[in-house]
Amino acid sequence: MHFWSLPLQSLFSELKATPQGLTTSQVLKRRKQFGPNAFDTISHITLLRIFFLRFQNPLIILLLIAAAISAVVHDIHSAILITIMVFLSISIDAVQDFRASNAAEALKQSVALRPLVLRDQQLVKIPLEDLVPGDIVCLSAGDLVPADGRLLEAKDLFVNQSLLTGESYPVEKSAQDFRVADETITNAPNAVFMGTSILSGTAQYIVCLTGKITALGVITSTLSTQAPPTAFEIGMRQFGLLLMRLILFLILFVILANLFFDRPWLETLLFALALGVGLAPEFLPMVVSITLARGAVRMARKNVIVKRLSSIHDFGSMDILCCDKTGTLTEAKIQLAQHLDLKGEKNDHVFQIAYLNSYFETGLKSPLDEAILAYQHLERENWEKIDEIPFDFERRRVSVLVDNGKKRLLLVKGAPEDILAISTHFEDEPRPLSPKALYAKERRKIQNQFNDLSQQGFRVLGIAWREVPRTHSQAVIHDESGLTFAGFATFFDPPKSSAAEALKKLHENGVKLKIVTGDNELVTQHLCQQLNIPIDGLLMGHDIDSIDDSALSAKIEKVNLFCRMNPTQKCRIITLLKSKGHMVGFIGDGINDAPSLHSANVAVSVDSGVDVAKEAADIILLKQDLNVIYDGIIEGRTTYGNIMKYVMMMTSSNFGNMISMAGAALFLPFLPMLPTQILLNNLLYDLSEIAIPLDNVDKNFLEKPHRWKMSSIRNFMFMMGPISSVFDFLTFAILLYVFKASETLFHTGWFMESLATQILVIFIIRTRLSPLKSRPHPILAISSISLASLGIIIPFTQLGAYFSLTPLPTSFFIILGILCASYLLLAEGGKRVFYRYSINGV
Repeated sequence: MHFWSLPLQSLFSELKATPQGLTTSQVLKRRKQFGPNAFDTISHITLLRIFFLRFQNPLIILLLIAAAISAVVHDIHSAILITIMVFLSISIDAVQDFRASNAAEALKQSVALRPLVLRDQQLVKIPLEDLVPGDIVCLSAGDLVPADGRLLEAKDLFVNQSLLTGESYPVEKSAQDFRVADETITNAPNAVFMGTSILSGTAQYIVCLTGKITALGVITSTLSTQAPPTAFEIGMRQFGLLLMRLILFLILFVILANLFFDRPWLETLLFALALGVGLAPEFLPMVVSITLARGAVRMARKNVIVKRLSSIHDFGSMDILCCDKTGTLTEAKIQLAQHLDLKGEKNDHVFQIAYLNSYFETGLKSPLDEAILAYQHLERENWEKIDEIPFDFERRRVSVLVDNGKKRLLLVKGAPEDILAISTHFEDEPRPLSPKALYAKERRKIQNQFNDLSQQGFRVLGIAWREVPRTHSQAVIHDESGLTFAGFATFFDPPKSSAAEALKKLHENGVKLKIVTGDNELVTQHLCQQLNIPIDGLLMGHDIDSIDDSALSAKIEKVNLFCRMNPTQKCRIITLLKSKGHMVGFIGDGINDAPSLHSANVAVSVDSGVDVAKEAADIILLKQDLNVIYDGIIEGRTTYGNIMKYVMMMTSSNFGNMISMAGAALFLPFLPMLPTQILLNNLLYDLSEIAIPLDNVDKNFLEKPHRWKMSSIRNFMFMMGPISSVFDFLTFAILLYVFKASETLFHTGWFMESLATQILVIFIIRTRLSPLKSRPHPILAISSISLASLGIIIPFTQLGAYFSLTPLPTSFFIILGILCASYLLLAEGGKRVFYRYSINGV
């Protein structure tokens, strides 16, 4: 359906819509007919779906097959116990994951895009997914187009369609009936398409296509548009692969060893599979999800909304933060301070030009425009707008063509140096217009006046104008020449009172600030002096265009001030910083910031930012303040720290168990533990760790950024795993040679020792300090001690009999206490050695 080529009345008739919009009853019917305005029709994953997704784990499938085989060969007891343990483990995992997913989704929806729509003849903001064909949507500069549709009204509308066409140059749109033979998107000047962005102007359009059948939806259905994985996601994937390789090796080793000694094949298969499930990190995704979701909830309480959970790690590990100064280092309460002619005197004519330009501008009004309009109300005196040349970041100016019935003027405001370059005359009282060209001496005088204002900390706009023939009805860039330079508008934006303290905290916690701004260097340097920010080096936009990447890469490490930067130059700086191994964050809230947000490791925007910036961001600030950034970084490090506790515990205990199982398979005449006992042991162990997301994180861990390092995790595993195995083998020897243990007694003794040591070691691994100097969260302490105790009590209950566990003599518990205490002391020593000789640990 090429809706842009149909006559407008025919389109309204086909859509059964009117310019007054839809009613609630019409919307409900269309929602049933067309579905949500989204590419993925499954907007919320159900608990049942999460539960069944757990059966994609090959080890779970194999274990259930083995349980079925047990039932066939009349080992009903084992079949029932294995099935119950598997389903119980999967159920706990699914419920916790579902709760975490819901919490994360609720936070994401709180900052979701909400287009302005005409419903029941009233303008309301609605969720993006609720749009239906026939809706009337209002657009303005900075908005993302929420669905494909036909323009009804358009005023100075310029759209970036590069997402669909690859053409980065803005396209002008108008609301006219239009028909050509080639009915493609590029030949649709009266239509807007989902995902494109409004650069300037305003518009109203009727929605024609939503969701998967939009132009973007069709592309998305054929191409992978998934965001690249974060450093955290890559690290988790590598870690999972490492564990799975070790587990598969152990399973094959155990099967071959037991078959070599001619032990029962079914019992061997069940044992090997149960061992695989017991050692596999099947609870790792759940613990990670819960920890990240809880971290996101805590961050939300501190005005930081996380859109992409895995970005929490990158936020915490960020070591360079790039930002502009307005709103981040300043109050963003910009006020017009002066409107000066070239003599440095207050001039009403300069203000009138600036006011009319800002009043008639239909692009995204900047804080400077708002400050001009708020300064003083002027009557338009019959001035009417004819046309506009929107602002762009190459020209750095905006021009408005106006007429008052007597004359037609092009009114221009923008970066003083750019406007001065295209001016040939200047106003010189009492004569309105100097007849002579603007000579070099006079240019220098104007430039010096601009520099003096900048050094005083003012942001400055150049104001100029040009009279054109009244027959001139369309403004084009070529018209911006031969201007008369009228003077300056100066603005004051005070530094944030909280910025200096926040910058100090960021520096003390390992985050370097780099100011990357389009503003001039004099104003930025003045602000740095006010905030006591040392200037390590300065680079200008024109400087970086003149050097190649290798030379620039060497310079940017030492430079913390980048001025007069356009969006392309900002992206280049961020990309080069990333290539040098830095975790780079970028704060942006404007149209021009979207490319830089896409380039950064951590994209941060603010809730008041434009749609384009918020959509590109991983993290949204509800309050634009560096203290909020600092709080978010600390929460990110806290979340990462708790995830690493589980990873370190699991690697050390699992690797130790692998060594112990492999050794036991070689010399024991029976299996060291029954399959059902392994599953019970694994379930109790995993339950004890569910409280890890609640745990406290040491202050010294939070003081610097941390990166996922597989080499450190592997080294920790090789350090701590063998320590665990030493005490397993001691337990084997004591059970066999001191207690002369039978098979059942041996199983019970190792079940208790294995469970107690791998649970209690959390008190050692959870902190780099002495356990006496770092207190765990009470719930973690209670859950760990309770479940370790439960493992000791179970053999004395009826439940223990079902798992073939038997009561042990009192003397064994004395030995068990000595073994556990000795293991924890040795584990503490191993931990200290590891952190002493590892580089930054993990």
